[in-house]
Amino acid sequence: MTTEQHPVLAAVDLGSNSFRLQVARVEGEQLYMLDGLREPVRLAAGLTADNYLDEAAQQRALAALARFAERLRDLPPDAVRVVGTNSLRVAENAAEFIVQAEKVLGFPIEVIAGREEARLIYMGVAHGLPRSDEQLLVIDIGGGSTEFIIGHGLNPHKLESLYMGCISFSDRYFPDGKITRHNLAQAELAARCELQSIVADYKGQWQKAIGSSGTAKAIAEILELNGFSRNGITRDGLDALRAHLLKVGDVQKLSLLGLRPDRVPALAGGFAIMYAAFDELGIDQMQVGLSALREGVLYDLWGRFHNNDMRDVTVQHFMRRYHVDVRQVARVAKLSRALAMQFFANNASEPALQILGWVANLHGVGIRVAHSGYHKHTAYILANADMPGFSKKEQARLSLLALAHRGNLKKLQGLLTDWEDCLLAMSLRLAALFYRNRSNVLLPEMTASFNGTKYCLTMDHEWLKQNPLTEAALQEEEKQWKSLGVVMQLIRK
Repeated sequence: MTTEQHPVLAAVDLGSNSFRLQVARVEGEQLYMLDGLREPVRLAAGLTADNYLDEAAQQRALAALARFAERLRDLPPDAVRVVGTNSLRVAENAAEFIVQAEKVLGFPIEVIAGREEARLIYMGVAHGLPRSDEQLLVIDIGGGSTEFIIGHGLNPHKLESLYMGCISFSDRYFPDGKITRHNLAQAELAARCELQSIVADYKGQWQKAIGSSGTAKAIAEILELNGFSRNGITRDGLDALRAHLLKVGDVQKLSLLGLRPDRVPALAGGFAIMYAAFDELGIDQMQVGLSALREGVLYDLWGRFHNNDMRDVTVQHFMRRYHVDVRQVARVAKLSRALAMQFFANNASEPALQILGWVANLHGVGIRVAHSGYHKHTAYILANADMPGFSKKEQARLSLLALAHRGNLKKLQGLLTDWEDCLLAMSLRLAALFYRNRSNVLLPEMTASFNGTKYCLTMDHEWLKQNPLTEAALQEEEKQWKSLGVVMQLIRK
């Protein structure tokens, strides 16, 4: 699908405070925002002490997604991207909830890592600002995490996600809504402690500060409408608001212009984080950006249709970073794709072939750690590294296929259960097997097929006789797959 074929894209941001839907129309190189929905789900408030999403929060979320589903009903799958943030990153029962949520919404949900969230936030903010030569500091205070980004133009240079948010801090330090000097100071101190990990790299490295998302917009509006500030968020304005919060002493008794009822429960926690950020990062004044995560998701999705997929950029970066043997991965990538196309009977989905291509290019990154068991090192890196553009689910899939591409398959018992992943692993293992000596082997014509229950590889009998090591390796492959209950047959012609 291209944006010309279907010029409407949609992004869904499953935030810890609010769920948001944004629909945009594509016109040439521009996105024009058409429609937006916001649901104050407060998912983070439903996290129990042992990080389980309670039933009430799940039901609020599912009800919101049902409303979003109606708006998204006529859009094709490739035109919609749904991302989950901190609450879905930390919830122990996130996987079970996501299964229900995907059924209600009708689209897959990607849980993204903190730094990937930061990258997408910056992309959204930067596209909503006029061009400038200034270094930007973008701060996005969410419900469960806060992202800090330094960038220039459309390019982020530093990305961090800290585990503090307006909902989590409000619930922890202001559970009854009371604001005292003690609990406000404790909240600010906790935020300042979190900030210590980035202060040295961030302080003094920017010229203009931008606040994005709901907390920054709410604070800016309160400051301006109540005469605490004339232009955005200022240090003096925050001091005035702080004094007012302490004077009133209870969020439920606040009577401030611009304070929406749904923002009341999260105000104190969000304010404490903002106040600490101003102190620790030396901010005097902050403007508020009109765009945030959901717009960033839209621009990232748009890029995938215009040969500007961040995932391709990340793969190339990893290949350089880990000094991958480009000739070897090119051989493996070409053969594994050819085999997969035959196994799929030329009916492979583009996402499946993309995953195969990426893992083929990255399957050897673990050699930089150690050659022995390098596939295990590769799997660990792909599962745990920051990989801009990739969701956690995609990284887990890359990791699984990398782990499967060589060695004993018994380690994948109960893991390699999806038929498509099994087919991709088969294709990758065979390609790596044929090129195990890392040279340009002249291979015979071969035919691969899959009938739903059995994988067959048909090869020239004479060639196999002349290459007994490869024939022995293929016979071992038959045994390896049998240990997983998968039938793989080598046919000699």
